[in-house]
Amino acid sequence: MAEVDRTGQQGGLPKLADDTRAEESIGRRDLTRWPTAFGRALVRLVARLSAGVSAHTVLYTTLLVGLVIVMAFAAGGAQIYDAVAENDGISRLDQPALDEAIALRTPTNTQWATWFTHLGGPVGMTVIASVITFAMVWRWRSRTPLVLMLIATAGSLLMTTVGKAIVGRPRPPLSEAVPPYEYAFSFPSGHSLNSTVIAGVVAYLLLRRLSSTWARALTVVLAVVWAVVMGLSRVFLGHHWLTDVVFAWLLGSAWLALIITAHRLFLTVRRGRQNATERISPQPDNQASSSEHRRSARFRSEER
Repeated sequence: MAEVDRTGQQGGLPKLADDTRAEESIGRRDLTRWPTAFGRALVRLVARLSAGVSAHTVLYTTLLVGLVIVMAFAAGGAQIYDAVAENDGISRLDQPALDEAIALRTPTNTQWATWFTHLGGPVGMTVIASVITFAMVWRWRSRTPLVLMLIATAGSLLMTTVGKAIVGRPRPPLSEAVPPYEYAFSFPSGHSLNSTVIAGVVAYLLLRRLSSTWARALTVVLAVVWAVVMGLSRVFLGHHWLTDVVFAWLLGSAWLALIITAHRLFLTVRRGRQNATERISPQPDNQASSSEHRRSARFRSEER
């Protein structure tokens, strides 16, 4: 077996850990506290059903159930789209929006929009998400960014693929689009959905590490602006109808909310079990609490 040193490294590689107590809150908001009656009922239900399984199993199971719910939402959205399209309701919104976008195009803003929209494509978004995730994992010595980002991207890609297959909606005419042209089905917008989810997960991870209110507010604003501008660039360039983008925003937001809820349930279940263990088996030498204190102190010093 590889030797483990005092810094928690094995074989020269950093040991990745779960969230510390300091990461169980955003500002003064304790993520393990559920102020609403529905939230408390959800926690009781999950605690009852998860007896005998690990907190990580709670996280993965909740996300799996949530993914099924969101996929059902996507299928329902496809049915709504078909019903509206039969009455020509879509064209009353989508075509005017595209016409307005065409009227606003200039060589300069078209070039900038094309450059920006490539950042949200399969290659650009993969590179951005990978670099940010690696930086978080390496800097924080935490596995949480890797786990949440892998789950988030896998779910959003699955929803994009299934949604396009179910609806099969054609993109706007190539005569009204800006090259390079795209030929896959249009509904929902994959750029918009993936950008919403990835930007949201990055923001959530950062919010738990930022101590100042203005930094947290700026993080949320930047995440929202990224997702909104990415979606609007798709309409501006004629690669998607407006309703493709709007539905992608809704679907991505729903998946993001489920990811955050599942992670909060993981933190809540883990906190409850840790508290129960501490009450049953107190540690007079305070070894565990001292180790936790050192990690939290390091986390706070990085914030400064």
